[in-house]
Amino acid sequence: MSEVFISVDVEASGPIPGEYSLLSIGACNVHDDGDAFECVVKPINRNFDGEALKVARLSLDELDRIGLPPTDAMGSFSHWILKTCGREGHPVFVGFNASFDWSFVNYYFHRYVGENPFGFAALDIKSLYMGATGCAWDETRSSRIATRLKPKLKGTHDALQDARYQAEMFRLIRKIT
Repeated sequence: MSEVFISVDVEASGPIPGEYSLLSIGACNVHDDGDAFECVVKPINRNFDGEALKVARLSLDELDRIGLPPTDAMGSFSHWILKTCGREGHPVFVGFNASFDWSFVNYYFHRYVGENPFGFAALDIKSLYMGATGCAWDETRSSRIATRLKPKLKGTHDALQDARYQAEMFRLIRKIT
């Protein structure tokens, strides 16, 4: 099977799934960021961390009105992943601070769809950069990586924009390995 690297970014109402809600998902094929998915998700509860909502610039009230129910959101995301990978492709979750984004995606897939098409693993861009350059963990902040690699895109805390930015960072890191 061929690996299909999919950059995923999420915005959430707090630090952990279940206690807090997944609010938006952005994803793109790392090698074709025009092949993309995005949606906003109806909150599962009213729990929130004020900083998380401020950074994401999202409102729980607005998401209650316009967000997809989690079952629909995750079903649509799963369908897009399978379409993007085709019959022979194996999806690989790629994220910046992948453990955070993957934890929400994994929880929501299992809870609302029954399985996670990415499986039980994620590829972390920060770790990839550290391995490729031999730098210290403190040097894996996106601002430091951007200073060295000079990507054209920027992170904005819009899930799809950030997924595209991460995809560019991933491609640039792969060039130096």
